[in-house]
Amino acid sequence: MYDRTYNFSAGPATMPVEVLEEIRDEMLNYRGSGMCVMEMSHRSKVFQEIYDNAEADLRKLMNIPDNYKVLFIQGGATLQFSMIPMNLMKNGVADYIVTGAWSKKAFTEAKKFGDVKCIASSEDRNYSYIPDLTDLPIRDNADYVYICENETIHGTTYQTLPDTKGKILVSDQSSMFLSKPCNVSDYGVIYGGVQKNIGPAGMAIVIIREDLIREDLDPKTPVYLRYDTHAGAGSMYNTPNCWAIYVCGKVFKYLLDRGGLEAMNERNVEKAKVLYDFLDSSKMFKGTVDKDVRSLMNVPFVTESKDLDAEVIAYTKKAGFDNLKGHKSVGGLRASIYNAMPKEGVVALVECLKKFEAERG
Repeated sequence: MYDRTYNFSAGPATMPVEVLEEIRDEMLNYRGSGMCVMEMSHRSKVFQEIYDNAEADLRKLMNIPDNYKVLFIQGGATLQFSMIPMNLMKNGVADYIVTGAWSKKAFTEAKKFGDVKCIASSEDRNYSYIPDLTDLPIRDNADYVYICENETIHGTTYQTLPDTKGKILVSDQSSMFLSKPCNVSDYGVIYGGVQKNIGPAGMAIVIIREDLIREDLDPKTPVYLRYDTHAGAGSMYNTPNCWAIYVCGKVFKYLLDRGGLEAMNERNVEKAKVLYDFLDSSKMFKGTVDKDVRSLMNVPFVTESKDLDAEVIAYTKKAGFDNLKGHKSVGGLRASIYNAMPKEGVVALVECLKKFEAERG
């Protein structure tokens, strides 16, 4: 019906065709408003309804408790690397667990704002595992403990949350957001850039416990970088990313209509198994992550050489599979198989890789 490739990009990433079709149908005239959502005032009644429905559906999907605020903030996840320490540091102390490129970036940024310590890391084995989380050296005066729960580049994911010894847990869930059930009460803050598993680039969703939204910040803190600014204005202190909110709302409803996060997790486990089973049996391709912490969303793998990796990328692209090149910082190959990637896409990719291996073998 459509001339579409199987897009394995880590972000911006593939989206559900059904959602794209709805957006197409509403593009020029959103539900009788006479205009596209991109043209619409964020102060209008019709957009406020879009916003309210999006937040309500997200709350329903994740069963978000009433004492948590949902904020839609521009700047993507990277801006949160600064906003987290600027807003949460009362004592000026934070402990970080570094398990890949994104938690390392967040750790490096946070060090600008206080006494920030890496209390556990998997850098010694190129971030291919999750370190022991049972008895971490969390400091008594730490304001929070930070993790990136699914590392998009290195392809690891937490199977259990760390014992934070009563300290606030902050989690970057960008590349696993809405891929499985989540007990929000286990966290002080959950955030994620939406361009991986939910919608278009340019926005992050922040879910924050209300008692963590402080007014007693450094007076030099830029007004836009304060959570109380966004919480007090219903995420509309300035013109928000209206288009991203609209599209994300479509995706929230799409997930609800298909059984919610429990059903999505079942599908994600099933389709990831197809790819991992192939990698475990292949003589040419191999995964780069310890089996017990493999991500269901981002699957990095390699061949014996960079040249052969490049051949695979060219071969698969010609066959209709795009964005399988690994991140520039690590090379190799990577298949991001987010919620919107159908199982048949993963099956087709595996068949293509099998064919390449047979031809080259």
